[in-house]
Amino acid sequence: MTPVTKRGLGNWGEELAANFLISQDYTILDRNIHTPYGEIDLLACKGGVYIFVEVKTRSNLSFGYPEEAITPEKRLHLLQSAQYILQEKGLGETSWQIDVIAIHRKSEKNVPEIVWYENAVS
Repeated sequence: MTPVTKRGLGNWGEELAANFLISQDYTILDRNIHTPYGEIDLLACKGGVYIFVEVKTRSNLSFGYPEEAITPEKRLHLLQSAQYILQEKGLGETSWQIDVIAIHRKSEKNVPEIVWYENAVS
C-alpha cells in the first residue's frame, strides 16, 4: 500500500523501523509515547538497555536526508522526553540511549534504505 500522506509515510516508516529492530532481536515495548516535551516514536529494549527511537522517513531528498531533520531543538525534546518517560516508569537507574533510524523510500519498486544511528542523542 502506498503511503499518500505525510502521516501515512511516517506510520509506514515507523512500522518498517519496528520490524527492523525486531529482526535485530530487540523487543518493542511501546510506540508513539506522548510526553509534555514531544513524542517518542518507539521504545525498544535489548540486553537490559532501553532504546528510545526517533524515526525519520523521506520519500525524496528535496528537503535533505531524513536524519538532517534532527535539529538541536529536536535533540533537546528527545532527551527531555526520554528522561520524562524514565521517571514516569520508575526506570531512573536503567541503562538507556536515544537512537535515530533514518529511512529513505526511493520508490515503491526499490527496497527502502535504512540507516541506524545508535546512541545518536546525548
